[in-house]
Amino acid sequence: MKALLTLTAGVLLSLSVLAPAHAQDEKKKELTPQQQRMGTCSKEAKEKGKTGDDRKAFMKDCLSGKSEPDKKMTPQQEKMAACNKDAADQKKTGDARKAFMKECLTAH
Repeated sequence: MKALLTLTAGVLLSLSVLAPAHAQDEKKKELTPQQQRMGTCSKEAKEKGKTGDDRKAFMKDCLSGKSEPDKKMTPQQEKMAACNKDAADQKKTGDARKAFMKECLTAH
């Protein structure tokens, strides 16, 4: 009987020691949002072949949220870009540019 109590106490003691270690392992697996962003940005930099200063600049922009790579433009943004390009090609400035942009954006 005494051996059984000693064995039970030993098992309980070992479980109490292992439980916090297991909890720490689970905490290590959960990445913070910043760590997740770092992994995503690093993966994108590698896929794009960024190295050296280019990689540093890319990572800085990506981690700060300034970079939205491969994001499609909305139809309105596409229309605005096309009209902007046309206005620049025609060297429109000031009021003439405003009038051209208004006409261009309503026509498309």
